[in-house]
Amino acid sequence: MLGTTFSDPWALAVALVAVALVGLAKGGLAGVGILGVPIMALVISPVQAAGILLPILIVTDGFSLYAWWKSWDNQTLIYMLPGAIVGIGVGWATAAFVSDDVVKLIVGVISVLFVVRWATQGKAKRAMAAPQQPVPANFWGSLAGYTSFVAHAGGPPFSVYTMPLNLDPKILTGTSVLFFAIVNLVKLIPYFALGQFDTANLSASALLVPVAVIFTFVGAWIIRNMRAEVFYPFTYAMIFLVGLKLIWDGAVHLI
Repeated sequence: MLGTTFSDPWALAVALVAVALVGLAKGGLAGVGILGVPIMALVISPVQAAGILLPILIVTDGFSLYAWWKSWDNQTLIYMLPGAIVGIGVGWATAAFVSDDVVKLIVGVISVLFVVRWATQGKAKRAMAAPQQPVPANFWGSLAGYTSFVAHAGGPPFSVYTMPLNLDPKILTGTSVLFFAIVNLVKLIPYFALGQFDTANLSASALLVPVAVIFTFVGAWIIRNMRAEVFYPFTYAMIFLVGLKLIWDGAVHLI
């Protein structure tokens, strides 16, 4: 039951904030969702937090798909998803040997350098849409699948490939929603195999889901009313902040 997982009002309040952020991210406010696990880890173990959040992610994926139905780029998905599935498999195979903190540090550095590179480009260069390329797409897709599996941090690698495409904000958001909906469904298999789900965690997930669903629609409403000239700088800023957060999390634990 929820009471045994979050045994006091403070713990429950922290959990509600975490799932609200996850909902906003699923609605399209990319970046804020990565704070879900570390915020919830303030009151329970990170492993248990990840186990509670995955079912919530999957349920909110369904509502996100409803909100962004058919607003995605098929070519991007075709190029990136095979790599993502391979990345999940690698994450499963190496789960016992690879440090989550090293993964966070590497992804954080990549994210920060990616945004710095964008910020130092001229305005004309930023406005140019990069071409679709299957090899880079599969590489960044595999990294997104891998980091999503080990740390629920697949957003930055996904963005490294998709942001330079300069897709319409609604199409980019819908593509991200469908990509991670598929990734999260695939992750169910290894998560079950690794014993991430039990009755207490699933009960907590079920009772927290309504909050995540409400904030999913709030996030979708915000993105639908955001102009492209605001959306892209905002999203790059979120990637930069997420990168700093990942660097901090990885470095602190490694040191």
